[in-house]
Amino acid sequence: MKIKKEIIERAKKIKVIATDIDGVLTRGELIVLESGEEIKIWDIKDRFAYTLIRRFAPDIKLAWITGRKSNQVEIRAKELKIEYLYQKCSDKIASFNEILKDGFKNTEIAYIGDDWLDIPLLKRAGLSICPKNAPEEIKKFVHYVSKYEGGCGVFREIVEIILKARGIYEKAFSFYTK
Repeated sequence: MKIKKEIIERAKKIKVIATDIDGVLTRGELIVLESGEEIKIWDIKDRFAYTLIRRFAPDIKLAWITGRKSNQVEIRAKELKIEYLYQKCSDKIASFNEILKDGFKNTEIAYIGDDWLDIPLLKRAGLSICPKNAPEEIKKFVHYVSKYEGGCGVFREIVEIILKARGIYEKAFSFYTK
């Protein structure tokens, strides 16, 4: 699939990839145990994209901004070395503004969101993305609608677009095919 030039130009500027979790990195389904602990199912293709970022674009910072709070998210964030973790955010723009305080510009932040709470960030991000199965109202606020549903490779697709925009996708791919 050919990516529009405007998306490539926006992707070239990205220094931070921020994302919601439920409905983006997961399909948005929760299993809640009697203890109250939540279980989320994470996509392995998205997980591998974190490896690609760390290996081939280590200058890109990563952020998770989620409306829910979960021990599982905190554990995964430490494991993946997520630089910015904001949980239980009813006002996600405050978290976005915290990231900006580290010297980033709106145009340098990509944000992936899937619902109403994400709209303020989708409107401000230099590259805004939503999963294919996001509500139609959300699609009006993004630069790019993923070809994947939430929890099924959206993050991986965006990482690949950014690697292509930076001209390092082939290098990354050949690393695994030699």
